[in-house]
Amino acid sequence: MMKIARRTALGLLAGATLLAAGPAFAQDKPTLKFSAVFSEQDIRAEMMKKLVADVSDIATIEPYYGGTLFKQGAEIIAIQRGNLEMGNIAPQDIANQIPAFSILTSAYLFRDAAHLKAFFDSEAGAEMKKMAEDQLGIHILGPTYFGTRQVNLRTDQKVMTPADMAGVKLRMPGGEAWQFLGEALGANPTPMAYAEVYTGLQTGAIDGQDNPLPNVENMKFYEVTKQIVLTSHLVGYDLLVISRDAYEGMSDEARAEFDAAADEAIAWSTEQHLAREEALAESFKERGLEVYTPDVDAFRAHAQKMYLDSELSASWPEGMLEKINAL
Repeated sequence: MMKIARRTALGLLAGATLLAAGPAFAQDKPTLKFSAVFSEQDIRAEMMKKLVADVSDIATIEPYYGGTLFKQGAEIIAIQRGNLEMGNIAPQDIANQIPAFSILTSAYLFRDAAHLKAFFDSEAGAEMKKMAEDQLGIHILGPTYFGTRQVNLRTDQKVMTPADMAGVKLRMPGGEAWQFLGEALGANPTPMAYAEVYTGLQTGAIDGQDNPLPNVENMKFYEVTKQIVLTSHLVGYDLLVISRDAYEGMSDEARAEFDAAADEAIAWSTEQHLAREEALAESFKERGLEVYTPDVDAFRAHAQKMYLDSELSASWPEGMLEKINAL
């Protein structure tokens, strides 16, 4: 009888152990809805397809492009309400809720895509990422680079320093922050709708515009301009994020796999964007445009001084600019 009782007890114990372990093994993969305003033809859409495939064993990502699920600016609120798990979010939208984050949207903060990545991989970057995680409930996987803004002019005047931009009617998007950026370049910023820029350049209503080179190609601005000044004044990027709850709901092993896959997909996308920009610079030269690099250090010093002397920098974390410049 003792033997039977002992055998029964062991069987019950083993069964209890299996029942306790059962949910962990039977747990379904999480489904992560992803929202972005870029189109399905965008390089970053290919980046997401790569990520979807690489994490398919631990999560199911459902991508929605072109703002079809949530409009730009609404993604953070959707994540906070539990209606969205992932998004490609503009740092400006984070700055709307966390003023200190506005430093990451200022001119000449990042020198290039490599500097951008170095920052987000650094201790200073971790500090800003933690700020977003603690205050907004979003975990930043990394920055998704999509091009560097350059000055594109219809005039012949050589531009080497901000002083050479004096009097130049430079089209900038509407809004105080964008107009300030134009002033920080030394120009006379002129607000104008994006759809009107080609005609504005053609008629002389404006002297120039600023955009990443793919935009110059897509909008055919090269047809009505003579030069591209590689000021590289604003490194364009968004942030690939996942909700903190979804991220923390993964096991340590799954998080490590997810991080590695995100890093690889983002790196691939960055390489693709850089290659396209380089090819376009050569293409514009072949079409007769003058393409050259000015004194970028002079532009950076001028712009950063203007930002530091303005109210815009009042909320910036102390010493953060110096940390970023030192990377």
